[in-house]
Amino acid sequence: MSAESTPDPGMENGSTSSRRGSTAKGRRRKPPTGRRRALTATAWTAAGIVVLGGTGAGYLYFKLNDNLKTVDINQALGTDRPTAADNGSENILVLGSDTRAGGNKKLGGGTDDGSARSDTAMIVHVYQGHKKASVVSIPRDTLVDRPECTDPQGAEHRAAHNVMFNESYGTGGAACAVKTVEALTGLRMDHYLEVDFTGFQKLIDDLGGVPVTTTKAIHDPNSHLNLAAGTHTLDGQQALGLVRTRHGVGDGSDLGRIQLQQAFVKALLTQVKQVDLFGDPKKLYDLADTATKAVTTDSEIGSVNSLLSFAGGLKGIGAGQMHMITMPVQYDTANANRVVIDEAKARQVWNALRADRPIPDSATKGTATGEAKGVVSAS
Repeated sequence: MSAESTPDPGMENGSTSSRRGSTAKGRRRKPPTGRRRALTATAWTAAGIVVLGGTGAGYLYFKLNDNLKTVDINQALGTDRPTAADNGSENILVLGSDTRAGGNKKLGGGTDDGSARSDTAMIVHVYQGHKKASVVSIPRDTLVDRPECTDPQGAEHRAAHNVMFNESYGTGGAACAVKTVEALTGLRMDHYLEVDFTGFQKLIDDLGGVPVTTTKAIHDPNSHLNLAAGTHTLDGQQALGLVRTRHGVGDGSDLGRIQLQQAFVKALLTQVKQVDLFGDPKKLYDLADTATKAVTTDSEIGSVNSLLSFAGGLKGIGAGQMHMITMPVQYDTANANRVVIDEAKARQVWNALRADRPIPDSATKGTATGEAKGVVSAS
């Protein structure tokens, strides 16, 4: 699909739904450079882990450590998984969850039924050398074959055919989402990061907002978003509305929403570069506190020290070093509200990432598009 940014040069077999779609096109006191870039990179992978680099030891360290929630993906999935790369490249599954419980009930607009869905899903492939990355967004409405999963309470769920992608998270939580992505792509997910609605909104507010420019008005009462064309500094509620809207722009599909999400990720990264986090210790701590409360990680990076080490390995990756696309899909001919994987083109994506190569332009040509590209950009 054409939901991609300009690629940065120098960058198999996934199981897919058997249901085929139409082939019709769809519609800064300034810290040292290395440290700054390392912190900056984590903003888009964990919606704010960026702030952890300035925290101290003692009470604050342990308080932040206690904030973190972890999932032992390796124990949950065992050894029957794709082989990890041995060249230093990494794959990270990043999810934005829309649980309807607690503070997210109001933001999600639903009832507190205890359910949860993955509202946003991105595979972040960090290339060997950790100087550039590719990001592949997975539409939540994609019909997939979900493998059998065991949920966090120990209940077993049989494999399911032709179900929406985000059903995997709702059925079996983080481990099931990872298992489904690995089955789709043939790629091992080395790490897992999840951010919830409430934490995302507060993080943007703590950051002081994120400037964006819209080329047309966006009005969506469902996501409480009302923006005129022009430049805006989005607060947390507006930012959340932007990354969740699907009716205010484009064809009303999840594909258009993904394009807005990708544009906002780059705007967030650009803003983080311009904020003097180290010149304001209180703001730094507030951001760190919010970020560590907002995220759930795999157990391997589930401590402040591990997150700092993880961040240090991402130095040098900025907005200009990210190639962002949407997983190649076509509209489902049987249901206009669903999409199906374009198997041949998706295979090009997974083969490229497995070989640690750039994703070819041919992988997204002729695929479905949400018609929202270019509506939002960093200011």
